[in-house]
Amino acid sequence: MYNFNSGPATLPPDVLQEAARAVVNYGDTGLSILEIPHRGALFTELLEEGNALVRELLSLNADYEVLWLQGGGRMQFSMVPMNFLGPGETAGYIDSGHWAADAIKNAAFYGNTEIIASSRNEGYRNIPRWEIIPDTLAYLHITTNNTIYGTQFFRFPETQVPLVADMSSELFSRTLDYNQFDLIYAVAQKNIGPAGVTLVVIKKSLLEKQKRELPGILSYKTIAAYNSVWNTPPVFAIYCSVLNLRRLRQTGLQAIESRNEAKARQLYEAIDGSRLFYGTAQEGDRSRMNVCFRARKPELESAFMQFAKERNITGIEGHRSVGGFRAALYNAVTPEAVTHLINVMQTFEADHTP
Repeated sequence: MYNFNSGPATLPPDVLQEAARAVVNYGDTGLSILEIPHRGALFTELLEEGNALVRELLSLNADYEVLWLQGGGRMQFSMVPMNFLGPGETAGYIDSGHWAADAIKNAAFYGNTEIIASSRNEGYRNIPRWEIIPDTLAYLHITTNNTIYGTQFFRFPETQVPLVADMSSELFSRTLDYNQFDLIYAVAQKNIGPAGVTLVVIKKSLLEKQKRELPGILSYKTIAAYNSVWNTPPVFAIYCSVLNLRRLRQTGLQAIESRNEAKARQLYEAIDGSRLFYGTAQEGDRSRMNVCFRARKPELESAFMQFAKERNITGIEGHRSVGGFRAALYNAVTPEAVTHLINVMQTFEADHTP
C-alpha cells in the first residue's frame, strides 16, 4: 500500500521490522520490549539515547529538557496554559487553523487569550500575517504546520515573550534554528513514531516559571525532574520513536529536508498543471507535509477516491470538516509513492476530462 495518512502515519519498514523483533526478544535479553521495567537500566538507557538524539537532531543548546509524555496534542493545549498562564495574565495565539483554534479554546479555561492574527476569515487558506506582538503576553503560541488546510509557517514571530510551537505534523522534517523556541511539542504519529507518546522540548529557564501548583502528571517541572518517568511512560511507543530517530540521524536532517522539498514540489507542480485538480492552500504558505487539493468537478471526487484505492493508495481523504483530498508527505513517504500518486491522478484525469 502507498500510505498517505495524516496520522497515525506511515513508518519506515526497517523500523517496523526491528520493533516487531523486539516485541518477542528485546536486544537478546529474553524479554519483550513490552515487559521491561520503566525504571530499570534497559529503559533508562533507551530513554537517555532518545533524549540525546532529539538534542542532536534539533541542534539544541544546553538549556533544554527533553520530555516524553502522554495525552497527545490536546493534553498540551491544556498543559501549556496550566503551567504558564497565571490568573489575570494574557497569552497570545496565532489562529492558523483547526488545531490552533482548539488550543485557544482550551487556554481560555486558565486565563485570558488574545488572538494576535487569524486567517479564519480566509478559510485558513494562508498563514495569518501578524504585526505587533505585545511584550506583556505570558507567551505566544503558534501551530507551525496545519494538517487540515495544508499551510505551514516559513518565517516565525520575533518576540521577547516565550515562543511556544505546536510542531506535531512537521518536527524533524526540516532544518531550523530550534533554539528560537521556548517550548516545542509534537505528537509522535507523524514523523517521530507511533501514536501514544508526545515529545516536548522545553527551556529549563521556562520550567521555573510555572504559575500554579499542579499534580505532578500535569507539571512540566515535575516530569523533567523525574526524567519522564513520574508515571509509567509508553515504553513501546518511545522505543519505536528511538528506532526512527536513529534512522533520521543516519540520513541527516538536511537530506531529509531536501527530499521533502522535492516530494512536495513534484506533487504541487502536478496539481498546478492539472485540468481536473487544484490546490486549496495559498501559494507561499503551502505545506510540504500536507498537500490539500480538490477536483474542479466535485461529483468526480468519490470516483477518484475509489480509483486510487484500487491502485493501492490509501489515506488521501481530506479531513471530514473540509472534504477533498489530502496527501501527507511525512518523512517515511517515499518519492516513489509520490510518483505513483501523480501517475494515478493523471490517468484518472485523462479518462475524465475532454
